[in-house]
Amino acid sequence: MLVALLLLTAPWAWPTDPPHSVVRPYVAPETPYSAGHRGVDLSAPTGTVYAPDDGVVHFAGTVVDRPVLSIEQSGGVITSFEPVETSLVAGDLVERGDVIGSVLPGHCASPCLHLGVRVHGEYASPLAWLGGVPPAVLLPTRERPPTAKDHGSGKSSACCGRALRVLPAQGRGQ
Repeated sequence: MLVALLLLTAPWAWPTDPPHSVVRPYVAPETPYSAGHRGVDLSAPTGTVYAPDDGVVHFAGTVVDRPVLSIEQSGGVITSFEPVETSLVAGDLVERGDVIGSVLPGHCASPCLHLGVRVHGEYASPLAWLGGVPPAVLLPTRERPPTAKDHGSGKSSACCGRALRVLPAQGRGQ
């Protein structure tokens, strides 16, 4: 479902000024409660934060000790920005490109913005919406038939399952 959503939407505008660089990438957690990096840290040379797409402010406030701004876009997508100082409040409408706040120090060694994305409550890499990650297409490859070595050797039969290879989708910003 996520791939279909990504193919139907245009890439967002970057929420920071150029140069656009990822200071720390998204790392998907193995389980909802395990370690990971549920977003990307983007360099923010000027400290200005822009709305990547149209939406409604979902939350603006402090989470633990960090100021957070969350915007709800269409399709069950919620983006979160931190640490961000903003004058916006829940319910405010924002349009793509609007200034929505300023990055505060303390998250990275140099000014950076943590950008997170959730789709129907599930975390996803924000780079997919920024045009930085082409959607993957999974295709089956040839199965290797089991050999006599595989049977009765005590080895797992997982070697004989269907292997998948990931290829970039064609025609999306390439």
